[in-house]
Amino acid sequence: IVGDFTAMIGDPSGQSKTRPQLTREEVEANVVRYEQQLYRILDPKRTEIRYNSEWSEALGTRGVLELLGKYTVSQILQREDFSKRLDAGDPVFIHELLYPIFQGYDSVAVEADVELGGYDQRLNLIVGRELQRSFDQPPQVIMMMPLLEGLSGGAKMSKSYNNYVGIEEPPSGMFGKLMSIPDRLIEQYFDLAACADEAKLEEVRKRLASGENPRDLKAEMARMVVVRYHSAQAASDAEAEFAKVFSEGGVPDEIPEIAVASGSKLVDVIAANNLTSSKGEARRLIQQGAVSIEGDKITDIDHVLSIASPVVLKVGKRRFAQLLPG
Repeated sequence: IVGDFTAMIGDPSGQSKTRPQLTREEVEANVVRYEQQLYRILDPKRTEIRYNSEWSEALGTRGVLELLGKYTVSQILQREDFSKRLDAGDPVFIHELLYPIFQGYDSVAVEADVELGGYDQRLNLIVGRELQRSFDQPPQVIMMMPLLEGLSGGAKMSKSYNNYVGIEEPPSGMFGKLMSIPDRLIEQYFDLAACADEAKLEEVRKRLASGENPRDLKAEMARMVVVRYHSAQAASDAEAEFAKVFSEGGVPDEIPEIAVASGSKLVDVIAANNLTSSKGEARRLIQQGAVSIEGDKITDIDHVLSIASPVVLKVGKRRFAQLLPG
């Protein structure tokens, strides 16, 4: 089920503030990309895609009122993210209260037998069960998974937090990002990202306990993930490139090219081309000596570029670009 209707409300799960609502145009553009990613995992011939606008928009005012009459405000406010915001004096908007009900109604519309979700979706999944009962349907079984922590640990992996590995990322980028995780996440990534079985997880635990170099375990996990979304050959090539870049100090075979106008500030070029998540991060990396051009560190946050011939820019440990005269 693609939540094109509920995306225009915005899922409040785990949010400390109101999530921005998406326009229909934004939702439709996202859906095309999501389908491409979905079929890297599921067999298109055995997959049926439904959009929840199909039944949610058809409810009409009367249908919406009847649906809302099957759930209480007190039930919705049991949600921890809502109660925390209210206790802090922060607003909770009415449309956010409706999100779990509309998502739960999806289960009624398709007469779901099973629904999958992360632990943060617990309330939404339970609402689906309870609404099914109120519509005289057998309640669905719900299967919840732990949330995969993002690359830096702490917050869940999310595009919103810029701590993620994209399913469609090139093998080398995927491998490099996975090698950057904190050591404490190794077992979690074998489990939730590489989908290792229990025997493999037990082996990983024993190897960590024995003092094996965590880098070797990360490389094995990264290979498993790249094989899953690309191929064994792609994983082998990605590992070789990682060794070339990070162990031998080389430059990746393929890096983006950026045309730079004379007089441009380095910090602006870095941020504008997504080599960092923000201009603030770009400044911080420059000050820390983590930015170089042709191997020469740049530590002046006001550094102005004058590019006469192609040069290689390195930002942090893993990001490269070739700067060209603009």
